[in-house]
Amino acid sequence: MVVLVTGANGQLGQAIQFIAKNYLNVNFVFCNVTDLDISNKENCQTVFHKTKPDFCINTAAYTAVDKAESEPEKAELINVTGAKNLAETCKEFDATLIHISTDFVFDGSNVKPYSETDIPNPKGVYGQTKLDGEKAIQEVFSNYYIIRTSWVYSQFGNNFMKTMLRLASERTSLSVVNDQIGTPTNAVDLADCLLTIIIQHPTPNTQYGIYNFSNEGQCSWYDFAKKIVELNNISIHLQSIPTTSFPTPAARPKYSVLDKSKIKSTFGITIKNWEESLKKAIK
Repeated sequence: MVVLVTGANGQLGQAIQFIAKNYLNVNFVFCNVTDLDISNKENCQTVFHKTKPDFCINTAAYTAVDKAESEPEKAELINVTGAKNLAETCKEFDATLIHISTDFVFDGSNVKPYSETDIPNPKGVYGQTKLDGEKAIQEVFSNYYIIRTSWVYSQFGNNFMKTMLRLASERTSLSVVNDQIGTPTNAVDLADCLLTIIIQHPTPNTQYGIYNFSNEGQCSWYDFAKKIVELNNISIHLQSIPTTSFPTPAARPKYSVLDKSKIKSTFGITIKNWEESLKKAIK
């Protein structure tokens, strides 16, 4: 089985490489942006023709949430055109697409975890382009899994955990937002989930569609930061502040906890609590 992974140098791409050794029946083809530029359709077709993948995991994305507000064309090129190019190429080469999406497709006004059937309503350019990318895939074909996730971190790439550790080593105090609620997701757990879907993939398939995946539980960014410094035995003054004290170009969802019932029941996946997974990442 050949699995092509785009965005191999990104956080999730590296997490998949980290666990690849556990999946001996899978022949992974890892492509970074110089190997495969998903915004270039011909490049996609050339790589697919050469590698003939059964699955394509698209981890390539424009994820600079605030920068997207001033670079909407660039975000659209990668998150919408790129997603469409991969879907069309997967259709042409009879491959299944696994595409990563985000909690930012929602506006954060819910008071209970978001399910896959809740109506999206993005508040910024990043969320809108990710939603438009989902729609672009759905218009091309039905052989896709779209996985919405949230607050991804790991030992790889740039993320909140590593930023907090860096800042904690440079400062005596930190202020962190306490009124945005979500769930941290360990990229390694997400990677394992994607591979579980691939291994279980039935023929013919009735399980295609949109799924939510994050770790279990919920917290604020302040709670997350507090647990990060606590597990690293760092002594620092942490101050909780409201979102209004930390204005950003892009609005964040106030509440973006995801309901994972569908992915758990469909694929029999057991999901770790975010605190347990954080301990593992730090270890």
